[in-house]
Amino acid sequence: MPQLIVLGVQDRDTADHALEIAADLDKRELLHLSDAAYAYQDEKGRPRIHQTVNTTGMGAAGGALWGTLIGLIFLNPLLGLAVGAATGAVAGKLTDIGIDDDMIRQIGGELEGGRCAVFLLAEVETADRAVEAFKPLGPTVIQTNLSKENEQELVEALRS
Repeated sequence: MPQLIVLGVQDRDTADHALEIAADLDKRELLHLSDAAYAYQDEKGRPRIHQTVNTTGMGAAGGALWGTLIGLIFLNPLLGLAVGAATGAVAGKLTDIGIDDDMIRQIGGELEGGRCAVFLLAEVETADRAVEAFKPLGPTVIQTNLSKENEQELVEALRS
C-alpha cells in the first residue's frame, strides 16, 4: 500500500530536485512512485501546484486512440480521432488520481517564506536508501500516513 509523505523544503529548485530524486529512486526500483507533486505560494500569496502526472494529456491520448478505433468501425477515423481526443481530454481534466488536490492546496496555502511542500505517494522498498537520497535536501516532515512510530523514525533519520 502506498504511503503519503509530505516534506517541507527550502524553495522550488529544491522541490524540483526532490522530484528528480524520487523519479531516479523509482527507476532504480528502490521505491514505486504512484504520484508526486509540490506546492508553493506565488508572489500574490496564492497556493500553486506543480504535478508530475498530466491527466489531461493522458486522457486526450487514450481518447484519440479509442476514437480512431471507433471511427474506423464507422468509416470516419478522423472524426473519431477528434471526438475521442476532445472527450478524453475533458475526462482527464476532471479525473483526480493519486494525491488529493485539495490537501495539496491547503498545505500549499500555509507555506511561508518561499518554502515548498513536496508530496510523494509511493511504496518504499528500501527506506534507508530513500532517506539517504533525500537527506542532503534538508527536508522537514510535514505530514505522513505512516504510524506514529514510523513517522518519528523518519523524522529522526532525516535529521541525523
